[in-house]
Amino acid sequence: MGRRPRSFYVLAAFFGLFVLFLYGPILTIGILSFQGPQGGLTFPMNGLSLHWFRDLFQEQAVGDIWGAFRRSFALGLMVMITTVVVSIMAGLAFRKRFAGSGLLFYAAITALVIPSILISLGVGLIFSQLGLRIHWATSGFGAQLTWTLPFGLLIMFAVFNRFDKSYEEAARDQGATAWQTLRYVVLPIIGPSLIGVALFGFTLSYDEFARTLLTAGSYNTLPLEIFGMTTNVTTPVIYALGTLTTLFSFAIIAVFLLGAWIMDKRRTRLGSDAGRGI
Repeated sequence: MGRRPRSFYVLAAFFGLFVLFLYGPILTIGILSFQGPQGGLTFPMNGLSLHWFRDLFQEQAVGDIWGAFRRSFALGLMVMITTVVVSIMAGLAFRKRFAGSGLLFYAAITALVIPSILISLGVGLIFSQLGLRIHWATSGFGAQLTWTLPFGLLIMFAVFNRFDKSYEEAARDQGATAWQTLRYVVLPIIGPSLIGVALFGFTLSYDEFARTLLTAGSYNTLPLEIFGMTTNVTTPVIYALGTLTTLFSFAIIAVFLLGAWIMDKRRTRLGSDAGRGI
């Protein structure tokens, strides 16, 4: 076994610095959130305790942390479900070329290159001009879909471009209807990809700030609430909140990845059983 070239160590060091740059701030916030009751917002730490985590679950003098969390969670679920459903429908529709399909595709993904704050401003203005109430569940919901739907569409288009149509043909040869083919053949095969779309939809919505800034109305989502706390909270309680929300995000990702792994295992097992004629 020969020695590794010097370039390997240079690249490894560069990657290590990149990871440190990426996760260093999160690690710093996590450490500072465990300060004692007299702790401040900077190093050196003053004591070690869970005081600021307990303080989060007490009545807060400022803000509505848990109300904002519930709104962000509900909005994330709404955006996730809508993104999955629309992405599947669009993926199925775009399997065949139709008049205006190219224009429609580029119009759908244009939202990715428009500055988020302009999207927020535009959606807020439209709702105001139409006399509709600006609210996180209406205008905020619509603004966030301009962010999550393009990702869902791109994933579904890539999945269906590689999809083997012979599975559907075999199902139809066995007498399956179009709905049965979709439910029992297509959806199980693309299931792990759907979990990926759902993960994108929820996480992008849960931590979205700019597109919600001018469309949430009188009630903040969690990112807006945290931003507001940075201007008037001078204790490590904000770090404790950041640590818990980060752990929650990692837990959500772990749940989705576990779901994808279970679906992939189940699909592999069913394929093996079918191959053995069981």
